[in-house]
This record gives sequence, C-alpha cells and structure tokens, in this order.
Amino acid sequence: MAMNGDCPAPFLQESLFPNTGGFVDGRYCENLSYGNSSFSCCLPCPLAEWRYDTDLDKKISVASWISVAILPLCIFLLISYAALPVKWTHRHYLSICFTLGICCMEIAFIIPLGAKPEQCYNAITPNDMHSNLSCAFSGSFLLFGGWMVVIWSFIRTIAFHLQVCWEVVLGPKFMWGAFVCGFGIPAVGLTVMLILTGVSFRFGGICHINVTHALQDYWIPIMVFAAAALFFQLSTMAYCTHIYLRSLFDRSTSTTNSSGLPSYNSSVRTVTARQAYRRIRRILQLQWRGIALVVIIIANVIYFAVVFIELDNATAPTAQNVENATPWLLCLVKTKGDRVGCRPEAAAIGPNEATLLAVVILLSLVGFWNFILFARPSMFAGWLDLFKRASRRNEFVSADAHTRFADNKGFEMLTASVKSPDTFMRSPSPVEHNHIQEQELSRSPIASPSPTFDRRAHFGQEARYIRPSMSFSGPRPPESPTPGREWDPQATFAPGHARD
Repeated sequence: MAMNGDCPAPFLQESLFPNTGGFVDGRYCENLSYGNSSFSCCLPCPLAEWRYDTDLDKKISVASWISVAILPLCIFLLISYAALPVKWTHRHYLSICFTLGICCMEIAFIIPLGAKPEQCYNAITPNDMHSNLSCAFSGSFLLFGGWMVVIWSFIRTIAFHLQVCWEVVLGPKFMWGAFVCGFGIPAVGLTVMLILTGVSFRFGGICHINVTHALQDYWIPIMVFAAAALFFQLSTMAYCTHIYLRSLFDRSTSTTNSSGLPSYNSSVRTVTARQAYRRIRRILQLQWRGIALVVIIIANVIYFAVVFIELDNATAPTAQNVENATPWLLCLVKTKGDRVGCRPEAAAIGPNEATLLAVVILLSLVGFWNFILFARPSMFAGWLDLFKRASRRNEFVSADAHTRFADNKGFEMLTASVKSPDTFMRSPSPVEHNHIQEQELSRSPIASPSPTFDRRAHFGQEARYIRPSMSFSGPRPPESPTPGREWDPQATFAPGHARD
C-alpha cells in the first residue's frame, strides 16, 4: 500500500497525510525507529473498529433507534403540559425543563440516522465539529442536554431539601433563579467546552467530547453538581428517616387526635414531630416521582463519567499507555492487521465493548424513565376529556342554531311598522311556556326565572296581555292585613311588655 510508507502494515505513515483538516489530535500514532530513522505510524481510522468489533457502529445504532421511539413520548409530555389543565398533568417548571434537556439528548442520537456522517476526514484522521456539520450538532445537543439534566436534577434536590428540612415555601424568586441557573450554566459550559475542547467522532456515529481538557471543563464540573445533588438527596432522606423513627416512638394519645394541639400529657416537641412526619409524608407522596428520577440520573451520570474518564486515560499519549498497548500493536504487525486474532491483547486497553454499549443505551433510555415516572394516568383522562368537550361543543352549536328558529314559531313579533293600539302578542300555551323557559334556563349560566319584563323595552310599544284559558297565574294586588288583627306575643313566646 502506497500510504504505508516506511511503516509496517496495517500502519500508515503520518507524514504522508496533511494536517489541514479533521481532528489531528485524534489520530492514534506511535513513533517507530528503524536504525537511524524514526517514523510516526498510525492505525487507520476509525480506531474503534480496530479495538472492538467491526460491526460496532451497527450495535451503537440501536441506541439511536431507541431514541426515535422515546422522543415522541417526551414530546407528548411537553404537549400535554402545554394543552391540558394543571389538574390533569400536575405540571411544574422543574419537570418541564428536565424534559427539555432529555429531548436534546434524544435528538443527538437521532441526527446520525438521517445525516449518515462520515467518521473519518482521511485514512488516519477522524472528523470533528469543524469538518463535519453533523458532528457539531450531535455533539452539542448531547453535551447541552447532559448539562441540563444534571443541573435540573441538582435544582430539584435543592428544592426538595428546602421544602422538607427547612419548611421553605418556594416562590417566584426561586423559580427565576432556577431558570437562570438551569439554562445559563449549561449554555456557559457548552461554550467553554466547544472553545477549549471540542467534539469529534470517537466511536459510533455520535460525536463525543475530546480528550484535551475534557476533565477540567466537563467531567469535573458535572461530577461536582452530581455529587452535590447526591449529598442533598441523601441528607434529605436521612432527615425523613429520622422524623419517621421519632413518630414511631411517640406513643402519646394526644398526638393521634385530629387537632394536633398539645395537651397536659404530651409536650409540644412530640406533637411537632408527629406533625412533621405527616407533612413530610404528604411531600413524599407528591414528589416521589422526581426523587426516583433524580436517583436514576445521578447513578447514570456517575457511571458515564467513570467509563469516559477511563476511555480518555486509555487513549492519552502517555508512556504507561504505550507500554500497555505494545503487545497489541506488535500482534497487529505480526499478523498483518488481524483484528480478531489480536483482540485478546487489546483487552488491556480501555473499557470493553459491552461497557461502551451499556453507556450509549443507558443514555438513550433516560427519556424512557422520564416518561414512565411523569406520564400520569390522569394525562390520558385529560386528553379524553378534552376531545369529549370539543365534540360536545360542536354538537351544542349545531343543535342551538337549529332550535333558535324552531322555537320562534309560537310568537308574533311586533315591529315598528305596526301602529294599531290593539296589536297584541299571543302568549304561548302552558306546555309551550314551560318548554321555552327550560330552554332559556339551560342556555344561560346565570338565568333569572322571573317572568316579569317590560314589553315596551323589548318591543318598542305597548302590548296587551291575553290570559290563557288554562293559566292560573296573574298579577295580584298586595294583601293587606286583616282589620282588627293584632300581634299576639304569646303565640310567638315574646314578652308582652318592655324590659326595664
């Protein structure tokens, strides 16, 4: 092969390739000496196909297809939060922003399915965010989504800790502070990472953060927030356990009543412990979904960080890594590039294939856990109620338009052109009168059942009222008291004389 130069197969001579494009620092090269000459020889790109199975990309694409199935579930949650009343969704800005971060991560996995990016710039150089647009978008969405998920997990644990341990009522100040931190910190972190470190193809069709300065500008800050969230979560649960144990040992009878007020047989402290337990139990019943999701996220973040840090350390150009990789590289030279035969020697370099696949699949499954925990059954009931109300509204409008003209057949409406003083409006029969009155009451949410009205105000002139033959109602003068009848104080048990 012409590109081998002075390097043994399957290695390629680095000096034969330009350094003008791609992620040059992502090359896997070693210096080989032959007599007085020294050459830099590199393994062909992509490196993951030499270290792992050749079908690694197909296995990793499973995570992308999982994201295709999970992203609509996250979108369903967001649409439900926006369209349905809060009584059906129990929406909260913490849950909404957390779901937005998960959507960013799922989009990062879906992008390679449509773009089908080329992982290598040339035979030994992988593409990065400057040479491949798909790499730039997938890496940015993945890092920004990871930042958002961790930061909003931290904010949720802070909110839960303040409510349970310190009885703080979260108000608008906390909400706006959460928005600033929840979106500001990921935006600043992403900007710093793209400027100082960048992303490139390392394994699979998704770009990941590079090795250079990745520990300082990504993994350490992420681990700090994850560790802080874990600390607040554990401290809150320890406090809940403490309150629960105190309530168990409280045997006083006064604390079991409904009032919760102290009595002579028990102290205020024991009553406060029982009341605190009831309050914490209500909070746990409302927020157990968020607590479970935070625990899952923190566990995943710790696992991801450990795996990627191990991968970065294994591929860093250090003397220890060169010593560990020498048996594998010599095996490739002896076998002329037999990847399968040299795989046992490659086991000492970085995490194994199963670990990488587990990381990618767990990343794509974050949205699944979010849907399982926050997709309440009441959401589906709310959508059903929304569709029913929409159909009823259409039916009501159609029926109302039909009956408005049918109900007016029993009336002779007066017009301004009629000037005869004997003009009259025929009153409906009692059956029609009751039917019309029921329809009017059903149309108006606040309808007055009073039958009195001003005919001149409604029709512009005087109308003569004709009493129906079957009607027993009519205007009556007010009844005056019976002459000679006086108030009997004995009949009302009232004193008959004034008190002094």
